[in-house]
Amino acid sequence: MPSLSVVIPVFNERGNIGPLVQEVVHHLRGKIAFDIICVDDRSDDDTREVLGWLKGEVPELRVLLHHQRSGQSTAIRNGVKHAFSPWIATLDGDGQNDPADILKLLAARQAASPQVRLFAGWRTERKDTASKRWASRWANRIRQSLLRDDTPDTGCGIKLFDRAAFLDLPYFDHMHRYLPALMQRAGWKTLSVPVSHRSRGSGQSKYTNLGRALVGIRDLMGVAWLIQRSHVTATSELSAGSKS
Repeated sequence: MPSLSVVIPVFNERGNIGPLVQEVVHHLRGKIAFDIICVDDRSDDDTREVLGWLKGEVPELRVLLHHQRSGQSTAIRNGVKHAFSPWIATLDGDGQNDPADILKLLAARQAASPQVRLFAGWRTERKDTASKRWASRWANRIRQSLLRDDTPDTGCGIKLFDRAAFLDLPYFDHMHRYLPALMQRAGWKTLSVPVSHRSRGSGQSKYTNLGRALVGIRDLMGVAWLIQRSHVTATSELSAGSKS
């Protein structure tokens, strides 16, 4: 039974997913029992053929196929639902996250309180275009001012989190961008860990700055509404023979 599942959502990443999976194997094999779950969100290039070939080469790899395009949050959630491990690491399928940083997140977990159930990657030196970096800075400032989640970079794809805690969160499209705030709303602590960031190897980004901003405003207001109406109460279980 693996103790870590690496979930990778994929859409039209034929040139990136092969090297990325091989990197995950290189960094984790022999260090921790793991499996890899790639979730193809109905790619219309030959990503599925590449994944089929990889499955024959990498015994740790499992592949899930969406029959209709559902978005990144759904792909991540379906991967987590099919995982056997109590802890999940996520990576973006474009290869811009460095799989070596999974070990850094695992080390942070070892040193952290059990109350920390999410370790979020923090891209301190982003390798994106100037316009994307500018848009992300403003989005992060607006998000922090409303949600107070004390997280400098929620858009980073590399994260480590408790499977059960994740599946207990309210689900909605684009929820993967608000995991720190949602985990804190559920009563857990979160920790940001500096990680590296790489330029995209091939293909192109699936998001535009305008499209991300328009969707982000709606989602941000919804998450703020959830947090304002949440009420986390500590609970305990009555043991046999004890009196109330």
